[in-house]
Amino acid sequence: MAAASKALAVGAWTRVAVATPPPGVERRSETPAGVSNGMEYDRPQFARLSRYAVEADRDVVDTVSGNPDWEPPAALREGLHSYADGDPEQFQYPPSEGLDALRAEIATRRNVSRDRVLVTNGAGEANHLALAAALTANDGTEVLCTDPTYPYYPAKVELLGGDPQLVPTARDGALDLDAFRAAAGPETAVIVLNTPNNPTGAVYPIETVQAVAALAAEVGATLLVDEVYQQFDFTGTFESALTLDHEVAVTTAFSKSMAITGFRVGYAVLPERLLSHARTRHMLVNVTGSRPAQAAVLAALRETGPGYYAHNRELLRDRVATFTDALDDIGAEYTTPEGGFYVLARFDGLPGTTANAERMIDEAGVAAMPGATFGDARSEWFRFALVTPRVEAAADRIAGWVPDTTTRPER
Repeated sequence: MAAASKALAVGAWTRVAVATPPPGVERRSETPAGVSNGMEYDRPQFARLSRYAVEADRDVVDTVSGNPDWEPPAALREGLHSYADGDPEQFQYPPSEGLDALRAEIATRRNVSRDRVLVTNGAGEANHLALAAALTANDGTEVLCTDPTYPYYPAKVELLGGDPQLVPTARDGALDLDAFRAAAGPETAVIVLNTPNNPTGAVYPIETVQAVAALAAEVGATLLVDEVYQQFDFTGTFESALTLDHEVAVTTAFSKSMAITGFRVGYAVLPERLLSHARTRHMLVNVTGSRPAQAAVLAALRETGPGYYAHNRELLRDRVATFTDALDDIGAEYTTPEGGFYVLARFDGLPGTTANAERMIDEAGVAAMPGATFGDARSEWFRFALVTPRVEAAADRIAGWVPDTTTRPER
């Protein structure tokens, strides 16, 4: 296990030292002393920083949140209107596993049996159900995640009694197969991948995903691939793990692709041996999902052409160029995303801590996620979500602030 760094417990990510304010001065920090620098899940880091930004004594450009700022598909609004005018019987419980027509539409698009499709309350529940089912069905308790990683993965693993391990990736976010091979073993129950990746923007070649799937099969683990950013592939090379011959569980949602994070409609495509456990847990926790949200998503799937998604990809491609041009001007190191809408950036002398994220809000008027949230590998970095029309303003502010800031000591 030497190649994998142990994921820290939910309440024990790297802690932030918060100085005691002078008498009469109220500390505004949304990260209390002794609370983790990663995620406290009754109030996540992104929520704390977003609130800190709202309460700032200046205008702040928010690049913390992953909420898309563009319009949802027109057919989605039309679907909601049509649903609202329906008969009262349509306002009752849908099937627990999701509307039959929605599952059939998904199955056709993903070239899988409808029986394998379980509609969930967003990709978050889909990941929870897949992890829970795999940890129950497989030997071992370890779950391998990349470093950096979306922090909800290791947190869910711990919630389920598993043992998350973070496996380092390359500087550009590419998977290190040798590191995964060194980390995997009899105790490995699940390997989790996210492509296009949050936070690195890497799009994993299908050959690499296939190699990880083969490794999972070799050690008796399940490969879980979260494909929630699949519509934001800038390379044109993304291929779903569902095309592989190996056993895989794939999760995704319509939250990002249709700009409807509040609707909570996602799904899991699961191997047959994991279905019963996942359906049972879904039923006992939720009973079912939101019928109007599922009906609206179904209408949008049927009526929305590829142009909608292509337009949003181009919008994001332009924003990435605008933002990274400004980073070039100040000599910052950054990742150029192959997919998704996040940019990681590193500024010499300015570690990616919560304290410095708050400092960036106060002094530069830009809110970003501290890299330490995503694991040890990017603790010197910040993550910027470019889902705001004010990307140019954020870029200008960062470019004007960082050179002066990094010559001064950390607050």
